[in-house]
Amino acid sequence: MAIVEVKELSKNFGKVQAVKEVSFEIKEGEAFGLLGPNGAGKTTTISMLSTLIPPGSGDAFVDGKSIIREPMEVKKRIGVVP
Repeated sequence: MAIVEVKELSKNFGKVQAVKEVSFEIKEGEAFGLLGPNGAGKTTTISMLSTLIPPGSGDAFVDGKSIIREPMEVKKRIGVVP
């Protein structure tokens, strides 16, 4: 079972496309790393997953809860340490 499921998540800041249709799953108990060069969209992706900023399109689910429709339920299930 996927504890985190990301489906075609995208985010633009004006004309800059920070994240383009990212999709992945993290299974329960799995160690997961989000790697990439500066400007690849890692921080923006984490900010969307932690409900700090809304996605431009797509959706993600944390423990089955939508970051768009159920942000408070998502916040109850996560901890983020930058």
